[in-house]
Amino acid sequence: MSNPRVLSDAYIPELPNRYSGKVRENYDLPDGRRIIIATDRISAFDVILTSIPFKGEILTQIARYWFEETADICPNHVLDYPDPNVVVGTRLEILPVEIVVRGYLAGTTSTSILTKYRNGERTMYGTTLPDGLRANEKLREAIITPTSKAFDGNHDEPLSEAEILSQGLLTPEQWQTVSTYALQLFARGQWRAAERGLILADTKYEFGVDKDGTIVLADEIHTPDSSRYWIAASYQQALESGARPESFDKDFIRSWVSAQCDPYKDPIPSIPDEIVEQASRVYARAYEAITGRAFVPDLSGDTVLDRIRGNLKRYF
Repeated sequence: MSNPRVLSDAYIPELPNRYSGKVRENYDLPDGRRIIIATDRISAFDVILTSIPFKGEILTQIARYWFEETADICPNHVLDYPDPNVVVGTRLEILPVEIVVRGYLAGTTSTSILTKYRNGERTMYGTTLPDGLRANEKLREAIITPTSKAFDGNHDEPLSEAEILSQGLLTPEQWQTVSTYALQLFARGQWRAAERGLILADTKYEFGVDKDGTIVLADEIHTPDSSRYWIAASYQQALESGARPESFDKDFIRSWVSAQCDPYKDPIPSIPDEIVEQASRVYARAYEAITGRAFVPDLSGDTVLDRIRGNLKRYF
């Protein structure tokens, strides 16, 4: 029997123009607004792994915290929050480049700088790193490591500034704007995280263009799905011992999968219930650590989808 507090699908037939992503269900309204429903699905290695109870609600609320904390840096797409899992935003033309900012030599995916560094690469994403860096070591300064924005299930590919401009993916003005915004957002994120005993090691941002041509921050910001957070108190000991820093981000699931198989070549095994439940607790702890607020899930409605449907009726 499925858990009524798990939102694995958010199909609402009364809403128009549905687009289903790996994690979110999107509906485009005729007036230029977009309804974005965060499900509890978790995606890594370019596939959906499983669903984690309360994950969509937690991520939506963490993003809300950060959108409000960074509204003075750049405009964002948010118009309303009609439900804990739902954002209503301005529909944007998403720019074809994901802006990844990294403050540490970290990562587990094929596009991460640690993976590339271990494979002997020193020049990547238009940046040259020195020899002798340890895994998870702090970089001299934060760097931008852009990737192509994969649509329709394709893989993200590493890019440099020169490639972005030569391929016409962004204009020089757009690149200047998004890179400036990204570094300012990351600096604010690291500062706020440090106040709560956390290290924001890296993150990704998505930007879009509204109907007036203004560049706007889209998607989510500084959530455990789009960012790597470490616990500051235990970081130095982990670095010196060569251990993975203590975290509460999506690496928890990624690391479990990677220990069972090569996720890029082998079938990914079913994730056990106890790992799923542990992941849900990790997300709740993340919310509380990042925001400083207790996580109290919204348990109204017979199911999460019933609650969402009720809160979105005015859009039908």
